[in-house]
Amino acid sequence: MKTFGGPVLFLDRSDINTDEIIPAKYLTEITKQDLKPYILEDLKLPGFDPKGEKTKAARVIVSRANFGCGSSREHAPWVFEVNGITAVIAESFARIFRQNMFNCGMAAIELPKEQLDLLFSHAGNADAAISIDIEAQTLTASGGGKQKVFTFDISPFDKALVLAGGWVDYADSKY
Repeated sequence: MKTFGGPVLFLDRSDINTDEIIPAKYLTEITKQDLKPYILEDLKLPGFDPKGEKTKAARVIVSRANFGCGSSREHAPWVFEVNGITAVIAESFARIFRQNMFNCGMAAIELPKEQLDLLFSHAGNADAAISIDIEAQTLTASGGGKQKVFTFDISPFDKALVLAGGWVDYADSKY
């Protein structure tokens, strides 16, 4: 079974759109793997380096509201998938982006602002990590010698998609 979680990339901004996740000029690439080097290339945040070690090591992204807004392209979750990102945690997601995450077998976890603020308090810790138990609907944030457990909601169908590895694997097992 797929493991969800690992080192965290904190993107402290709302309305991160699909053009910032994967610029449109790369949508002509033939394979998902071809998208890999362009992850978050156009995202502008103070101190953020899309080619930096934190980005390369990240397995979880923590952000703010309306993550994945903009175009409905499936390429945005794909670039996360090929870079080993297993989950994005935010206050809210653009509807199509959120469903594309589940369809690709990745977790799109919504938490209230107050809980996100607690997660962001770990941003300064070099060892910040999050482990996610999809079955139990819990995530554990750790770093700086501290640990905090959060619960989240996910519909039974979306949980089944994520646990199956995405829509194609889910369909193969059911039909």
